[in-house]
Amino acid sequence: MTDALHPFDRALALEADAQYPDLFHGATSADYWNMVGPFGGITAAVMLQAVLRHPQLLGSPLSLTVNFAAAIEAGAFSIEATPVRTNRSTQHWMLQLSQTDANGERQVTSTGTAVTALRRETWSNVDLQHPSAPAPAECEPMNTSGKGVAWVGQYEMRAISGAFPTKWDGSGEHSRTQLWLRDAGQRPLDFPSLAAMSDIFYPRVWLRRATPVPAGTVSITTYFHTDAEQLAEVGDGYLLGEARGQAFRNGYFDQSAELWSEAGELLATSNQIVYYKQ
Repeated sequence: MTDALHPFDRALALEADAQYPDLFHGATSADYWNMVGPFGGITAAVMLQAVLRHPQLLGSPLSLTVNFAAAIEAGAFSIEATPVRTNRSTQHWMLQLSQTDANGERQVTSTGTAVTALRRETWSNVDLQHPSAPAPAECEPMNTSGKGVAWVGQYEMRAISGAFPTKWDGSGEHSRTQLWLRDAGQRPLDFPSLAAMSDIFYPRVWLRRATPVPAGTVSITTYFHTDAEQLAEVGDGYLLGEARGQAFRNGYFDQSAELWSEAGELLATSNQIVYYKQ
């Protein structure tokens, strides 16, 4: 591991445990730090990476769910990725990310599940309508400086609509954001980076209310509608992302997101439930 590695790859670095094949060890990355812990997308990505590094892996990712049970402290962590059931074409995983506290006790901070699968050629179609959008070159890069968090600097984002509110005056009317995005440094797309980008959208309640209330993801599920060959075709190109809130009630809301390639292929969809105050 050298400084020539992309920051995302440094953040994904895991060491297999010498005794337990289901156990991997890593450390948090300052490059992807959020307000009180790592960016949720990087946590999802590194948990998926543990699955992809497992010697018993079957197929490629179909779905990933990550539940954020507690804040992750800066420093070392361990991920347990256990294939609890392997069928002819699908494999089901249980995931846990834990850290050792000051008393030497293991504390679980994130849990999850994943499904990997062997994909076969079948009839295929996409009923979801592809969003109309100007080309990336026609959209100005978003200014992510001064946001107070490191991880936003690891992405190039070009807003089409629904950019970060410039006035916190309670005048929000909708929760829909469209933008072009990719890794800064033009890193080729893969499944972990796709998982991370599924969580790139700021809380929809901020846009809907134009009010900066405390908010944080409780659980996110990402569905992968692509394969390694299609990801290779995307390379380091832009993805078209769209996100919207669906229902805000009594301290929780859900938001959905779509990620499309420049060629118009649907690569991933996600849904998350988010906690908010006030």
